[in-house]
Amino acid sequence: MSHLGPVELLIILTIVMIIFGVGRLPEIGAALGKAIRELRQATSEEVVKEKKSE
Repeated sequence: MSHLGPVELLIILTIVMIIFGVGRLPEIGAALGKAIRELRQATSEEVVKEKKSE
């Protein structure tokens, strides 16, 4: 998987701003952050369960 550079991130941000509008960006960022936290928590819980079962 390739990494996103600054130009690619700027293009993605511009597209998101056009689609959702500037006013909704904080809501989208908060929802994305919450989803990432929940995903990390769920995966770390699975790793702990696997280690305990070994």
